[in-house]
Amino acid sequence: MNNVTTSRAVLGRLGFLLVSAGCAIGLGNVWRFPFTTGTHGGMVFVMVYIFFLCALLPVMIMEFAVGRASRRNMGQALHVLEPQGTGWSRFGWISLAGSYLLMMFYTTVTGWMLIYCWQLATGNLAGLDPSQVGAAFGSLLASPGLQILGMTVTVLLGFGICAMGVQQGVERVVKWMMAGLFILLALLVWQALLLPSAEEGVRFYLVPDWSQVEKVGLLKICNAAMNQAFFALSVGIGAMTVFGSYQSKSRSLSGEAIWITSLNTLSGIMAGLIIFPACFSFGVEPGAGPGLVFVTLPNIFNTMDGGRIWGTLFFIFLAFASLSTVIAVFENIISYSVDVWGMERHRAAMVHTAAMWLLSLPCALGFNVLDWIQPLGAGSTILDLEDFILSNNILPLGSLLFILFCTRRRGWGWNSFLAEANEGEGLKFPNALRFYLTWILPAMIVIVLLVGYVDKFFS
Repeated sequence: MNNVTTSRAVLGRLGFLLVSAGCAIGLGNVWRFPFTTGTHGGMVFVMVYIFFLCALLPVMIMEFAVGRASRRNMGQALHVLEPQGTGWSRFGWISLAGSYLLMMFYTTVTGWMLIYCWQLATGNLAGLDPSQVGAAFGSLLASPGLQILGMTVTVLLGFGICAMGVQQGVERVVKWMMAGLFILLALLVWQALLLPSAEEGVRFYLVPDWSQVEKVGLLKICNAAMNQAFFALSVGIGAMTVFGSYQSKSRSLSGEAIWITSLNTLSGIMAGLIIFPACFSFGVEPGAGPGLVFVTLPNIFNTMDGGRIWGTLFFIFLAFASLSTVIAVFENIISYSVDVWGMERHRAAMVHTAAMWLLSLPCALGFNVLDWIQPLGAGSTILDLEDFILSNNILPLGSLLFILFCTRRRGWGWNSFLAEANEGEGLKFPNALRFYLTWILPAMIVIVLLVGYVDKFFS
């Protein structure tokens, strides 16, 4: 193995937990999770999803361990830790490619959040009925100017904060974002549960309907649940590796990962307790797709006293949730440039600002100017293609890479991983999971990945 240099910014424990949670908590929870749940059977999907969260939790611990042991981004961490002549470092590019691919559509959807902050604040959606609220979202998608504006602001904000540094920019901003998000989520859950058909929505969400297994298909549910778990945990592209590299060795990694995953799961469950009562109260199909959040939530606010204020605040902090992930993944991109290419942070921020803006344009225009491009069949968009490549391919394959690297003798090896994961105070990683991680989880990922291809292209 190569020598490890330890000159690296170190986050405080609270900062590390909240920044890592901020990377995981975002559109995967408050945007993607509700509509994926709605299209895959409600509570049955949620149960399978929670199973995969637990099954994949060790991958997050592995990413943290690789980052903390190497004090480097994934692009350089594999080089630092690999045995001589094994060639694991040739896969370091996955960190940069995966981060870019994620942000190429994530910046556009985050822009929707920012635009809705303005829409709610100015009262543009006040007094509209559910069908008119849906039409307003359609108008947003059809406007190239608005789409590019929202995406541009997102890119500038994200890289601007990262340019300020890890502690002065990323840690400071994300901590406040996370605190505000959970306060407002709690208030909105309470309000949603008071809606007239809230009980019916909660029943769909939290009471298993086993007939959905036959209707949707168990393998399809499993594939969607595993992809959602990868997306929600943000594992597989080295985003957690870079925050592991900023972590002190005072705490063991298992307990920290459980805290982060718990916050992540709680935010997703709470988002569902807002969305599904609203769906059944306003006659919106729970499987309505990616626009679900932008149709149901404004209808809640239109029924509330002071709804315009609460709606504005909620979409501000919803934007914060997505921006926290943008900032975290942009930090992964910048740290790759610093570690692998030796680029200065501010210069890296400027270069990647321009590159990210250009590469995000296809998604931003994919709902209007480029809507004739339907890469996955009639009705699909560029966003769907980018999401498929990332969620069904790069995230599981990247996670598989970390598993093999940490369990194989020709990789970093089990003993090295276990020693790093268990260094410091707190919950220790059980040695008994070695067989599961060496054989069972890799096979599970490969099987579900192949099922996803069959379902996408041959069903």
